[in-house]
Amino acid sequence: MNPGAKPFTIQDVARIAGVSAMTVSRALNTPQKVSPDTLERVREAVRRTNFVPNAMASGLRRARARLVAALLPTMVGPVFQEMVEALDLALHERGYQLMIGQSGYDATREDELLRAIVQRRPDGVVVTGVVRSEEGRRVLRASGIPVVETWELTPTPIDMLVGFSHPAIGAAVVDYLHARGHRHVAMVSAGDPRALTRVAAFTERAEALGMQTSLTAFTAAPSTMGAGRAGLAELLARAPGVTAVFCSSDMLALGAAIEARERGIAVPGQLAIVGMGDQSFAADAAPPLTTVRIDGTRIGRLAAEMMVARAEGQAPAAPVVDIGFSIVERAST
Repeated sequence: MNPGAKPFTIQDVARIAGVSAMTVSRALNTPQKVSPDTLERVREAVRRTNFVPNAMASGLRRARARLVAALLPTMVGPVFQEMVEALDLALHERGYQLMIGQSGYDATREDELLRAIVQRRPDGVVVTGVVRSEEGRRVLRASGIPVVETWELTPTPIDMLVGFSHPAIGAAVVDYLHARGHRHVAMVSAGDPRALTRVAAFTERAEALGMQTSLTAFTAAPSTMGAGRAGLAELLARAPGVTAVFCSSDMLALGAAIEARERGIAVPGQLAIVGMGDQSFAADAAPPLTTVRIDGTRIGRLAAEMMVARAEGQAPAAPVVDIGFSIVERAST
């Protein structure tokens, strides 16, 4: 994305369609009042420019909203809470307000929400994960609004990016378990794109080390303790010799630990469990959970700094930041 690029305006659409701006407005808002030929010319011009109408427009140039929109796949559970709290605080310190939308784990719904947000012309958009659909990427690029993608890495960010490598996490957890003598490992995982990259890397690394792993019990997102219990039950039914399980969230790991206890399986004596996220309850679980720590506070603050810099016409210190991760060892392994 070219940060200096300006979004297409209604005047641009009118020029391409060969009509007046008033006619474009009428075609977009009351298409039944426009002839079919004119309507098609306007729609073609809109498609060519990826023009998104400004729902806040009132015929006068508005003042800056000082508003940033954040898209989360879910607001159920604590996974993104640390990042959101840091993002909100950092924006507030700079005189901006945060608006949150829930996109679910569905690309079509995310596209619809992105278009609705862009129509309201916020000063920036923060997305959890990278935008994968071409429609969503086109809408954001055409808007000219600063964008920060988070919680993931990609070689082709829309604009700015703060994230970490999910494949690197999958491989690192295998190395951690291998160093502790485990040779038969498995996963309980959600099936969203980020989780799937961890599954692939986990499996590939385990096979490279000669470990036995061909099992993943998939669960629906967002994660629940019940799904963690069911996932472990599935794994044990299919491969009772499993000695270590990597769960794609701490919530799943907590459920797996409960299921193990109910079955009389000692953790970590008979089964090691690793979670992901280092949520607030992880250290207080019984036993305390070994987990992959993601610095959500740093993600939120960096996203806010980048967003405000771009919104105020400045270049961020670094448009792409890999914050990395760490494995926090506790009693569950």
